[in-house]
Amino acid sequence: MKVLLTTLNAKYIHINLAIRLLYALNKTFKGLEMKEFTIKEPKDGIANFCADFEVIAFSCYIWNITQTLEVCRLIKQKNPSAKILLGGPEVSYDYEDVICRDEVDYIIVGEGENPFREFLEHYPNVEKVSNLVRKENEKVLFLPKSANFDLKLYAGINPYQNDTPEELHNKVCYVETSRGCPYKCEFCLASLDNQVRYLPMDDIKSNLLYLMQHGRVIKFLDRTFNIKKVFTIEIFDFIVKNHKPQNVFQFEITADILHPDIIQYIHDFVPKGLFRFEIGIQTVNQKANLEVQRKQSFDKTKNIIKILDYKVEMHLDLIVGMALDYWEDIKFSFEEVFKLYAPELQLGFLKFLKGTPVRHKAEQHGFIYDPNPPYQIIESKYLSKNELFQITLLEEAQEIYWNKKRAVHTLKYITENESIFDFLLGLGTYFASKKDFHKHSLVDVYEILNEYIFIHYADNQVLKQLVAIDYYQHFKVKPQVLFLDEVDRKLKSKIIETQKLNHHKFRHIVLPLDFNFQKYLTENIIEKEEKHLVFQYDGVEKAEMIF
Repeated sequence: MKVLLTTLNAKYIHINLAIRLLYALNKTFKGLEMKEFTIKEPKDGIANFCADFEVIAFSCYIWNITQTLEVCRLIKQKNPSAKILLGGPEVSYDYEDVICRDEVDYIIVGEGENPFREFLEHYPNVEKVSNLVRKENEKVLFLPKSANFDLKLYAGINPYQNDTPEELHNKVCYVETSRGCPYKCEFCLASLDNQVRYLPMDDIKSNLLYLMQHGRVIKFLDRTFNIKKVFTIEIFDFIVKNHKPQNVFQFEITADILHPDIIQYIHDFVPKGLFRFEIGIQTVNQKANLEVQRKQSFDKTKNIIKILDYKVEMHLDLIVGMALDYWEDIKFSFEEVFKLYAPELQLGFLKFLKGTPVRHKAEQHGFIYDPNPPYQIIESKYLSKNELFQITLLEEAQEIYWNKKRAVHTLKYITENESIFDFLLGLGTYFASKKDFHKHSLVDVYEILNEYIFIHYADNQVLKQLVAIDYYQHFKVKPQVLFLDEVDRKLKSKIIETQKLNHHKFRHIVLPLDFNFQKYLTENIIEKEEKHLVFQYDGVEKAEMIF
């Protein structure tokens, strides 16, 4: 029997850990193969490949279920006798509307290790396969079994042993050290499994070492990596002692419970830039947090971020649309979190994932959400459809100008002196009136920002100069002169000579400023003073600023 383990990843750089684990556990099964695709690949081509197999097993998530079902339909057209087996979080809950489709034959509910092995061993006689949903004479049958997979059985298993080093180096490699989450946040699927179980430590280290040697970016899938102090420090210590140049490690942590010993270890031993922490703040509104059984101290979280951000790159998450979170609450949360100046702030919108308690409370809060993946909120008692739309414009502007680091100095200045929420909301609205958020040039980005500043902040000379600084700093090669003209040629030559800059090796732009930008960077003070700022371009890295 030829069986294919497969999935459609969101992007080429992603790797699916689930099918690798299942393949590694069952690689002795004759006829089992594994292959990944992406959601942007031609579906007919994917179906052509898959149709040669007797059973095709897809790993399903909210980002790929629509495309996966379309591929399944095409497979059945090309090979009606092929059997389609689905698994993963997107089909483990409320699966009735999926199993009823003609192109779907089986669904594995929950953890796939035991059911998939049983399926391979007994197919086509699958009546006794645990946690398998199937159809028989137009009836849907399901044999539930609650036992989780014993993670100790992953001893000696390396899910990445079949990948080439080149593939691992160019992709994000995912690591699982535990399953389950002690928290019960009602919008999250992890809240449904409150029993935290760990893989064998020796195997975690062995696989980490393999990925450190062959991969580059390594992301831990644990929902709260820092639950156990001793475990966390042991893994951190192993990474610090064995990592290779260019390795980067990303962890999801709960900052307000980060143990002082872990903090001290980071201060003492972790090199700057080696770790990234993804921290789900979601909202600062405690009423909204408690409504979804989420406990969090923003003050503690904020303090941890501030004392560690010199060593650890922070990625912060907010969720728009939670119950009891009104417009002003969202504005307050956004502005408080933005002030932390994390390199990336993800402003997401509440999604009603299958199986989550928040979906079952939709009527109570007047939630209306898209019935199709990713099941995003449309409106509620707390936010109108128009308010949610406006926040999407803010989110687009924030992604373009902050997360992509195109106007960092401008937005920091706004945050310190104005409402960053109102500014980005206005900028996003103005941008949408000028260009498509996903079809524009880099020059468009700065011209729109400059126009918006001139319209709404006409008298603010500092802000206009900061737009120019952000523009000139963003490029690797000397760009077109825009927004703020250079000093005259004679003065430019004199400044380059005085600074002893190599005008043969580098290209330069010299801007006249009427404030001390260096002091602004170090002390956050605008001090009026005629100064010059030099940008040096080497064609490789973004411009170096020379004061």
